[in-house]
Amino acid sequence: MNDLMKNGFLAIILHAHLPYVRHPEHESFFEENWLFEAITECYIPLIGVLDRLQNDKIPYRLTLSLSPPLISMLRDELLQTRYLKYLHQSLELAEKEIFRTRKQTELQKLARLYRRFYKKTLAIYQDQYNCDLLLAFKKHHAAGTLELITCAATHGLLPLLNISEIAVRNQINIGIETFKSNLGFSPSGFWLPECAYYPGIEALLAEAGINYFFVDSHGIMDASQSPRNNVYAPLDCGNGVMAFARDPESSRQVWSSQEGYPGDQDYREYYKDIGFDLDIDYIAPYILDGDIRINTGIKYYRITGADLPKEIYNPKKAQARVQQHAQDFINKRQKQIIALNSTMDRPPIIVAPYDAELFGHWWFEGPQWLECVLRLASKPSNQVQPMSCSDYLQQQSGHQIATPSASTWGDQGYFSYWINETNNWIYPLLHKAEADMEQLVLDIENLMINSLQKRALNQAARSILLAQASDWPFIMKSGTTTDYANKRITDHLARFNYLHDSIRKNNINDRYLTALEIMDNIFPAINFWDYLPKRK
Repeated sequence: MNDLMKNGFLAIILHAHLPYVRHPEHESFFEENWLFEAITECYIPLIGVLDRLQNDKIPYRLTLSLSPPLISMLRDELLQTRYLKYLHQSLELAEKEIFRTRKQTELQKLARLYRRFYKKTLAIYQDQYNCDLLLAFKKHHAAGTLELITCAATHGLLPLLNISEIAVRNQINIGIETFKSNLGFSPSGFWLPECAYYPGIEALLAEAGINYFFVDSHGIMDASQSPRNNVYAPLDCGNGVMAFARDPESSRQVWSSQEGYPGDQDYREYYKDIGFDLDIDYIAPYILDGDIRINTGIKYYRITGADLPKEIYNPKKAQARVQQHAQDFINKRQKQIIALNSTMDRPPIIVAPYDAELFGHWWFEGPQWLECVLRLASKPSNQVQPMSCSDYLQQQSGHQIATPSASTWGDQGYFSYWINETNNWIYPLLHKAEADMEQLVLDIENLMINSLQKRALNQAARSILLAQASDWPFIMKSGTTTDYANKRITDHLARFNYLHDSIRKNNINDRYLTALEIMDNIFPAINFWDYLPKRK
């Protein structure tokens, strides 16, 4: 590909993150299905896309942010074993569906499609990558087509943790160390959880060796200086760390419930699943505890039109829509770039960040669409070239210096989704636990610490980090699995308080500590000394 023929660049960033959900204390646990569904419908289809592009020698460029909780869960042997059980169960249900629909030709075609889908998923997961999907992502990173970056340790909303700089620093540094220990290299970029920025965080990112991060559009548009190039070139935060802004137009085309591609009537309907539609006796082995209906992943209907009876899903029609929507997306990016070239002092970069889990889970055809977009963008006739933000920074210099404004990509653009009447009770408790941890480490600074105390201190640090995850206040506000979110926050804080008091009283129960280490085994290399306040 001749870069000189290209007038501008497209950076697609997928942010892959799930909350840390792992319950060895139970035989099975419903919320672990969040991971299993994402592996089946998002991550393995994405790997299939990358493998096909590589096999066809397509010169694409894509960025994937892997959060530390997701990295840890993908590598966890217990969850790997449970995922295989989940996958075999899905395959068994698809086989049963082929028999059940034997007199319903259109439905049976789809049942056979699901059987092929699960068999292929099993082959990729177990045979090709030996149950370790990080191997696949590392392979494509090494090939130079996939840029891998990471996120904060437990996806904590950093502006709301900024009562303590240590809390923010540890979320950043422990996240990066988790990435390095599992992927084998340091990331150049960093996904701020929820794209939540506050002025000054760039100093901690620079300290951690990060070159760039992302903010929503208004983070750049409301910066300390008016951006010369709108949201189509990064700002230098004043210390060499670059802030890239989300392009509102390309986001709207995918995210918008009114204008977005995923709402097209020919695409598969997410909300109509056989787990809710079929007789309870038949479906019982595949739902929760045999009597609580849940999604199975087998869905036979398309979105159809508003207020119309759902029609049967037609994969060929959906594939035709995928092609049309991918071409439409590329056409619009080319028009943007042509218009921008006359107004900018450098080639524009259109930054299009999305949650990875949209592609395949909520939007079944999303991985196919992404593959089509990358194939179309690779054609020499196109005026838009896929690029990573690292590539852009290597190619362009002399960036405008300004400080972005405090912002998120959440509802209303700031922090209201994560601190409101449904969840504001958690923050005083989080801040108190953080302060107690820092004071505890300061008080023992000059004492001899034995191995049991070190283990307890490290486990207390894990509990702090897990309690800080942004997922739980988000769920409380969205009103989905609120009981579980409440329990997660209160459990982690209770574990911290127990450990803190046990260490203070020098009365640590080895057996109970071991149980906590088994349940919350994330961040094996954590070091409680990271909570020691710096001398002024």
